Amino acid sequence: KINPVLEKMVIDLLLSKPDNSVAFMKQWLETNGAEFEPKAKGKNKKEEVSSDEEEEEEEEEETVQELQKKTQLQAKGMRVSVSAEAFGAYNKKKAYVPKVIKKTEEQKERIKLRLEQAFMFSALDEKEKAIVIDAMEEVKYKSNSTVIFQGENGDVLYVVDSGELDCYKTFKKGEGPKHLKVYKAGDSFGELALLYNAPRAATVMARTNAVLFSLDRECFNGIVKDAAAKKRDQYDEFLSKVDLLSTMDAYERIKIADALKPIKVNKGEYIVKEGENGDTFYIVVEGEAIATKTIHPGQPPEKVLEYGPGSYFGELALLKDIPRQANIVSLTEMKLVSLDRYSFKRLIGPVEDILKRNFAKYEKFAFK
Repeated sequence: KINPVLEKMVIDLLLSKPDNSVAFMKQWLETNGAEFEPKAKGKNKKEEVSSDEEEEEEEEEETVQELQKKTQLQAKGMRVSVSAEAFGAYNKKKAYVPKVIKKTEEQKERIKLRLEQAFMFSALDEKEKAIVIDAMEEVKYKSNSTVIFQGENGDVLYVVDSGELDCYKTFKKGEGPKHLKVYKAGDSFGELALLYNAPRAATVMARTNAVLFSLDRECFNGIVKDAAAKKRDQYDEFLSKVDLLSTMDAYERIKIADALKPIKVNKGEYIVKEGENGDTFYIVVEGEAIATKTIHPGQPPEKVLEYGPGSYFGELALLKDIPRQANIVSLTEMKLVSLDRYSFKRLIGPVEDILKRNFAKYEKFAFK
């Protein structure tokens, strides 16, 4: 069972997506921590609190203190972790048996397109993606109908194929719901209830007629969540060592890791060509490459930079709408990860916000 303090804070954190997650958690604990504190027990009360209730209250108090300590450690750059669900002798993880919902080839192609747009599924390989496509089911909702209700139990997540949907959340009893965002084609929602075995954190209503693809808890836990966890573990430490991204906190790096797309490059291949339009940012995982640039018109391009693991290029495409400033040519077989402009801004806000934290450091790279 997840402690209610942790459960509520994590859900609010993921929904709010603040620029500074550490500051958000500190403020959250200061604002909401008191309601989870054990209530003082008066000597003259007729009813005594049972020993079980006392232990539970003490656990909640310890959890508040523990969370406050974790946010302080994270603020100092120390790594902390939170586990959504533990499996053991009394909560064994069952082997997932894929299910297949019959669908047309046209439906499969539509689902495949939406999975490529939804960052949550970016960690899937082709085999895993095929399993998810088979397990998904097409559902339709009319305008003004409610897809999920805040507070209810949930066992499916949704990917939007067409239409628009509004997300609302009631933060305090007695207050009206607050509009958080609009979901459009390629967006997904409902995963929080599956990730944390928690009630729905918000209400989602169809603004227009909408077509969605639903995915059940078993497939999500058996395929999607495991793949995403492996991908996050694989890239988190690596991303922390990338110069441009080193000022991010762990929460921001997790979001970046979710959206990264792996790319394999052959020796001698042009990854980027000078003068072309581009909107993709690349990070080198393995291999070596060089940048060549036309310095003197009419003369062959000259080598200006070298790239190895941890190096990056293409960042200007995320900042300015200008052509590529150089060629990037692989010297060996390479493994890269890429991030498109849309994913970057969608997940962590405009890239300028990150660069401004570290602008002096970035100036030496500004005109690669």
